[in-house]
Amino acid sequence: MPQDGNAATAPVHDAGRGGVALLVIDMINSFDFVGADALKPKAVEAVESILRLRAAAERAGWPVIYINDNFGEWHSEKSRLVERARDGGKEVVDRLRPDDSSYFIIKPQFSGFYATNLPVLLPKLGVSRLILTGIQTDICVLFTAADAHMRDYQLWIPEDAVAAEQDERSRWALEIMHASMGAETKPTTELDAEGWLAQLS
Repeated sequence: MPQDGNAATAPVHDAGRGGVALLVIDMINSFDFVGADALKPKAVEAVESILRLRAAAERAGWPVIYINDNFGEWHSEKSRLVERARDGGKEVVDRLRPDDSSYFIIKPQFSGFYATNLPVLLPKLGVSRLILTGIQTDICVLFTAADAHMRDYQLWIPEDAVAAEQDERSRWALEIMHASMGAETKPTTELDAEGWLAQLS
């Protein structure tokens, strides 16, 4: 598959339904925007939980899909965006850097589903269950979750694997996703992927 800025960068397999994918939203980030001083320490805190989830996904053979803003560079691609993000976000980027087995999708707006190939990729991967992680809980994570819910994906959005500039807004968004979208929001310290899947069966 071509490795341009809006394409997944790992092989696609048609695997039926029922699979799980881990989405990592906007964590490859230079943190050079207004509000980043408040957000960055919380994003750093979320890294450990995301790494646990990524390790579980890799053991289970689930796809790991990075979904990222393009920083306004419409002609850019994964390696260039990753290196640019290291300028201000190396504490996050160096630990969460996507490898060649990961998918990398560039999004133009808040939702990972809007104007990207994610709606096509997930069915090809046989995915019907999503674990959402990343920043910001009350914007890009929330919009992606809403679009996923409208497409009947089952969701786990661990509260310790997402972050927002304001803790209050993060809690507010998690409450909406739990109450209105049926999302599980327990942290990874209270629930693991196996336990979440057991709840769904």
